[in-house]
Amino acid sequence: MLLSELLTSTTPLATGGTVALEIQGLYYDSRQVKPGGLFFALRGVASDGHRFIDTALQAGAVAVVLEDEAFAPATAAWIKVADARLAMTRMAAIFYGNPTDTVPLVGITGTNGKTTTTYLVEAILAEAGLPAAVLGTISYRFRERIIPSSHTTPESVDLQRILREVADMGAGSMVMEVSSHALEQHRVDGCRFDVGVFTNLTRDHLDYHHDMESYLASKQRLFAELLVPDQVKPRRRAVINLDDTYGSQVAAVTACPVIGYGLGPAAQVTAREISFSVDGISGMLVTPAGELPFRSALLGRFNLYNILAAAGAGVALDIPLAAIREGIERHASVPGRLERVANGRGVALLVDYAHTGDALENVLRTVTELAEGRIITVFGCGGDRDRGKRPVMGEIAGRYSDLAIVTSDNPRTEDPASILAQVRQGILPLGLREYAPSELAEGIKDKGFCTIENRRDAIRLAVRLARPRDIVLLAGKGHEDYQIIGTEKHHFDDREEAARAFAEMES
Repeated sequence: MLLSELLTSTTPLATGGTVALEIQGLYYDSRQVKPGGLFFALRGVASDGHRFIDTALQAGAVAVVLEDEAFAPATAAWIKVADARLAMTRMAAIFYGNPTDTVPLVGITGTNGKTTTTYLVEAILAEAGLPAAVLGTISYRFRERIIPSSHTTPESVDLQRILREVADMGAGSMVMEVSSHALEQHRVDGCRFDVGVFTNLTRDHLDYHHDMESYLASKQRLFAELLVPDQVKPRRRAVINLDDTYGSQVAAVTACPVIGYGLGPAAQVTAREISFSVDGISGMLVTPAGELPFRSALLGRFNLYNILAAAGAGVALDIPLAAIREGIERHASVPGRLERVANGRGVALLVDYAHTGDALENVLRTVTELAEGRIITVFGCGGDRDRGKRPVMGEIAGRYSDLAIVTSDNPRTEDPASILAQVRQGILPLGLREYAPSELAEGIKDKGFCTIENRRDAIRLAVRLARPRDIVLLAGKGHEDYQIIGTEKHHFDDREEAARAFAEMES
């Protein structure tokens, strides 16, 4: 594609060299540049892409998009823009033929529930004859094409390339988790959404956003700026959790009609005659298109909200109620979301991704409602991330658990012992017994907690202590199959470790 064609999507502040160049590829990492490429010099948190312009040119880049004209090359074309990320997003959409223009696209944002909701929407779309490509925290996938995800929402060039690939493979729809980082960094500005879903907003990512107001503002971009009806997609809808504290603030700025969901009186998509059990959820689904009974194998009240969100997306897309129900009922589980680990000891061992205070409380509240025995929770907090949530998560785990085992999550470059100490500060005010691991050799005598830095040892201890009808919750890592210690990523899967611990007990 000619550089001049790409430039129709942005407003250059200045240019140098000819724009009558054939562009073979788009790159934001100088190490990936190939001959004929267009390089975007992005300003990042840890580095500035302007410093790598020479490297990109040496690798064969024929043009550069930059913000600082002082770095403009003398030997190649360059384009100065006010925001290189935004320019990259728009150019990437054009370069890959605007893949979201011709198929329904559902974007799901919020702190918790995004992944489960994408799976539910995917199932509903499949029942409606619109096979969906899904991009999210676990993977980017369509049919046999599965790419492990490195980010909840990929960088815009990668995103548009993947969307073009799945569109060419025959995707009849697309479902995407949209992270606050992606919205803040304009990664999805080149996408044309049909439906935006807001699940909730609770404390998370404040290491990046700094405060809840900024975090909310990033989420609001999807609804205020990216769901504006236009000639390509004149019928757009927002599906918003009106029971969430921030739902009304999101609805207030939304640029298209809103379908509210929840259990309150203002919700258009809701449920009644609800029943929760260890077998799942059942009830009567109520929508503007009618009512119908439903059953789901998913557990807990928070998953009811995910079901309502997905049903709302189906209503927004005018999908028949029968297909919405079939999608809800056919979808049984999500990797790392209250995922069971089979064992022969009568213990309900559940692995969940809950890594925020709100998510952990939702899961533990559900577990408490279902528990017939004791609750043993193994959890930690990630390093180099929001420190404020650590004591909050400690207090929640201590309050709901018969035994809370504080351990490492992904400590990254922080001292694991320091992270554990900060979590412990949230538990101490509860006045619970603090066990040394050796004291638990005789079992759990009183409600309490302990700290074990090694996550494998913590899981083994939980499995050893569990009795029939107890529930063991391994929280924080969910589907992840790695642990980051320092700057190294090591293979580690809570599900594998739990299965191995059970096998050791039975040998």
